[in-house]
Amino acid sequence: MPRNSGSETVTSTSLLPVFQEAARNLQCLCVPEYTTQVEKAIQVLYDAFKGGTKLLVFGNGGSSADALHICGELVGRFAKERTGLPALALSANPAVVTAWSNDYSFETVFARQVEALGRRGDVAWGISTSGNSPNVIAALKAARNLGLRTVGLTSAPGNKMTPWCDVLMAAPVASTPRIQEAHVVTYHVICARVEELLFPS
Repeated sequence: MPRNSGSETVTSTSLLPVFQEAARNLQCLCVPEYTTQVEKAIQVLYDAFKGGTKLLVFGNGGSSADALHICGELVGRFAKERTGLPALALSANPAVVTAWSNDYSFETVFARQVEALGRRGDVAWGISTSGNSPNVIAALKAARNLGLRTVGLTSAPGNKMTPWCDVLMAAPVASTPRIQEAHVVTYHVICARVEELLFPS
């Protein structure tokens, strides 16, 4: 009996449309409206780290994983040997996240940590593919009230995050998986450039 009897063969041609769509979406980032905001985010992070302040990053689901990824690149290294940079992902402490969410509200789980950890001059970076995540917006509001600089990474502008972000990087991409792919490239660019500026060869 054939080993693959009854199963459909997957061919490379069935995968090509996905890769082609991803490539087209990354090309959509190459517009001044987007790259200018990325440059502004780089400046904000450079100024913060140069001035001895820190970064707080937060998001839900895949965006939470992105927050952890960003902190890994900054605390550790991106492309060169250097000292670590102070960056905290607010989803990284499960005791804080679950205790606060259980006893009070998941909507304020990041805002509470911004209140506890944020200081004037720090940067709060919220990530939301929709731009409408209540807990991300609440944290950005708390950050504004405390005098932190606020950065947003999202999709199309005009969402609820917009008024609370000093810098808003809105990837002009439609579907959630493609937005997340655009976000990874974006923060890799940011981490690389911040590292180059702070630690020139």
